[in-house]
Amino acid sequence: MPVETTLYSLSEQAPQPDERREGERHLTLFRVGTMLVEDRRELCLIKNISAGGAMLRLYTGGLAIGQQLRVELKCGQPLSGTVAWVSAPNVGLTFDTPIDVIAMLSQSEDGPRPRMPRIETSSFVTIRDGAQIVRARACDISQGGIKIATKAPFDRHSEVVVSLPGMAPQPGVVRWTADGCAGITFNRLIPLPQLIDWLKSQRRESRAA
Repeated sequence: MPVETTLYSLSEQAPQPDERREGERHLTLFRVGTMLVEDRRELCLIKNISAGGAMLRLYTGGLAIGQQLRVELKCGQPLSGTVAWVSAPNVGLTFDTPIDVIAMLSQSEDGPRPRMPRIETSSFVTIRDGAQIVRARACDISQGGIKIATKAPFDRHSEVVVSLPGMAPQPGVVRWTADGCAGITFNRLIPLPQLIDWLKSQRRESRAA
């Protein structure tokens, strides 16, 4: 079963309503946040966060387009913005000021840090599955794995090697396939500084394009 976790994006656009079809089965591990609405504090789930905004899953309703919100993440950084759309139980938030997603993910240098969440990317990737070599598009990446979009068939539990531009090949195992996508778990975690540097290089290339 695919695992659905909080998705981070370097895009300056705020996330749009979730269009994933109802009935698709995912194991959800969304990040928990605290939402401040006027004088009350509520828990929410962070489904998607970009430089320009966030998609929140709420446990309570009553929010309206144009309403001011403040969301606090575990790292302690308050994120203020305006409700851009409402599609219960989800709400889209446009930040008052764009945030630096990579800097936010790089916080907490002192002490242990959790495994890095998924980061949205559009980089091309090469997958070697035995004698088969497939070029695909990377949808998102974490320290522990990658989601790719491809029409090429992959068998679950296949041992593959993932090659991303500017990064050493990563051996891994195909864990799931669905709707033209596949999830691959790396045999070893990518070191956090290495992944941060790769994300920064991808952002520089995107801005230069």
